[in-house]
Formats: sequence, structure tokens, C-alpha cells
Amino acid sequence: MYKCNSRRLQDSIEQFSQFGATINGGVTRLSLSNEDVLARDYFCKCCEELGMEIKVDDMANIYALLPGKKEVPPIVMGSHLDSVEKGGKFDGVLGVLTALEAIRTLKDNDVELDVPLMIVNFTNEEGARFDPAMMSSGVIASKFEKDKMLQSVDKNGMSFQEALKASGYEGYPQHRLKEALAYIELHIEQGPVLEAKQLEIGVVQGVLGMVCYEITITGESNHAGTTPMSMRKDPMIVAAKTMLSLYEQLGEIDEQLVFTFGRMNVFPNIHTVIPNKVTFTIDSRHQKPDVMQRVEEILNALPTEDMGCRIQPVKLWGRDTVMFDTQICDEIEMSCQRFGYSAHRMFSGAGHDAQYIANMIPSAMIFVPSIHGKSHCEEEETSFEDCAKGADVLLETVLTMQTKFSIGASYTLN
Repeated sequence: MYKCNSRRLQDSIEQFSQFGATINGGVTRLSLSNEDVLARDYFCKCCEELGMEIKVDDMANIYALLPGKKEVPPIVMGSHLDSVEKGGKFDGVLGVLTALEAIRTLKDNDVELDVPLMIVNFTNEEGARFDPAMMSSGVIASKFEKDKMLQSVDKNGMSFQEALKASGYEGYPQHRLKEALAYIELHIEQGPVLEAKQLEIGVVQGVLGMVCYEITITGESNHAGTTPMSMRKDPMIVAAKTMLSLYEQLGEIDEQLVFTFGRMNVFPNIHTVIPNKVTFTIDSRHQKPDVMQRVEEILNALPTEDMGCRIQPVKLWGRDTVMFDTQICDEIEMSCQRFGYSAHRMFSGAGHDAQYIANMIPSAMIFVPSIHGKSHCEEEETSFEDCAKGADVLLETVLTMQTKFSIGASYTLN
């Protein structure tokens, strides 16, 4: 077994955190921004120094290949370099940098590969600049239409297509990831479970199914001071009642169900005016389809009217639970055992590129703990020791799979 160089990995994390560094120790590195381009340039430089071949596809996904002795598809590792606004220095980038450290460790030890290894950086995973999230992995996995994605516009009116051309990272369709023996993505947990259980590695079995609804409640505007309470059609009060009712009903379904009232808009949003319309979203996530079906039944069974206001639920979008490859999950867990690292089988409540790639290639994920469960904020933190443990497990898993592939074993989507 080979252990990664923890100090070198820490240096890499700190170096990349300078690309878009914020004053409070976080990172703002929006996709295809100047900061993202600097990070991409440095990533490519690091890979080229290791003798890796760089290719870029038409969605600006970067692929760095270390050849093996056999002409077979590669084992792929990676994640993304972009961040949310005022995010942390681990989300996404850690998956790229632990893959880079794995390659560096192989080079340190003069390990000859039979099966090629590849690192991928997926473009616009966060969706923080251009909707939707996981845009480019979604395009190559045929989840999104490229032409529509090119027209996605940021808050300054620049389209993804314009940003793509300006970045210098517009590559070629023939370079897209089409086949691989396996894909493994390391990521911070972005939640509190591993830390709370005092466990070192999460073996991610899949990504939770989810559904997002927007509830619109329409009433009547009127003067806040002259309209008697008994004569009002106030959608704000109905919204509050509806949210409380949903909180109670959904809370009784299953203790593993999570749901969030995330966005609320009030019209006309003036303190002296009774609103005429209120909208709010509810995001629900669970592993089991029957639980998600029950959530939708409750949402669609809301009364159509209350206190003179009209209630209208609309489904914005949803996804089914994505199951990762059980054989790769087993390999990850066995790698943990060989190092003596504690492991925990779990699901991800957040979305990741791996959930789309899993439709093309046998895939799985590795989680490392998030301190206080924080992510998508400047306070996001994971210990460098845990980062190194994740890199160890990633490398050991890749090497074990490399050996099995070289003698003809195969991994198939379950």
C-alpha cells in the first residue's frame, strides 16, 4: 500500500485556495471566471509536469490522462474546480487535488500502470454562475441539451457560450468522456454525519432522489391600516399556515426524509400593503421512491383555497435516487479496512457530477468529514489529516481496481 504525501496535498489545497480567495478565508471561483481560468491553468501545468496528456472538450471539461501499458479505457478520478460565491476551499476542488496527489504518489514510487488513469475537472458543477448545476457532466451524459446550456445567462447578462469562448477552454466534442472502466469522485461530506459518528470515510452508495415544488398563494392587496382583519384575503397568513401544515405532515412520513422551505417571494413586498401573492419552494429528499411518492401526494392534496386565497402547487423538477456501483463501493470499503480507517456506508443528499456519470460508467464516491457539517460557506472546513486519509483510500482503491482490470475482471452498472 502507498500513502499519499499529506504535506504536499495540504500545500496544493492552500495554493488553489488563492484562486478567488475571499477576505474571510473562503473562495469565490465561479465557473469560467478569471479566477477559474487561473485555477485551470495551474491544474493543467501540474498535470503536464507529471507527463499527463491534456484534452479539453466542447463544454470546457478538462481531462488529464496518464497512459498505461494496455490500450484500454481509463479509470477516472476527479470532480470540479468551480465554487459558489463565498464558498469554501474544499468543495469540489478536493476531488481534483486528491486525484492529482494520487498520481504524484505513483510517480514518487515509480509505479508502472497497466490501466490508464485520468483526472477530470467538470465545468460549472455548482451552477452558481450559470443554471443548471452539474451542467457539463449533464451534457456529456445526455441529461441536458448543449444548445440550451449555451444560452444560459449569468446575472451580468453574459451567456455560457460567451464565457466559454472568452475562457480559452472551448475544446472539441470528440474529446468528451465517452467510456471508462470506472469513475470515482472524492468529496467533502457537506453534512454533519461522519463527524457526529466520529468516522473517517464515507462510502457513498448513491445520491438521494429529490423533488422541488413551488407553492403559489394568491390573495388581494389592500391597505395595511384600513382593512379589517376579518375582511382580508391575505396570502402571507395562508402561506404560513400551509408551511406549518406541510412541516407536520411530511415530518410524520419517515425520519430520514429531509425537506426545506428554501425560497420565498412576497408581492408587492411593501410593509404598508397586504400582499396579493406569495410564493415559496419546498425541496424534499429521500432514498426510497415510495417515500417521495407520498411527499408528492401530500403536496398535490393541498386545498385549492383557504381564507379567500387560491393555493396552487407546481412541480419545478425532480430526480430519482441514483445508485452507485456496489462492487466499487466494496473496493472503497476494503481499502479503508487495509489502512485501518473507519468507514460508513451512506447516501449523499447533495447532487454531484457522479450521479450523471453513473448513467454512463460504473461510479462511486468517497466522502471525508466536514467540520460542523458546514459547506457552501467561508467557514467550510475539513482537516488536512482527513483529506490525506481520503487520498490514501482513493489511491488504494484505484490500484486494487487496476490489478483486477489487468487480469480481466470487470465492473458493471448495478
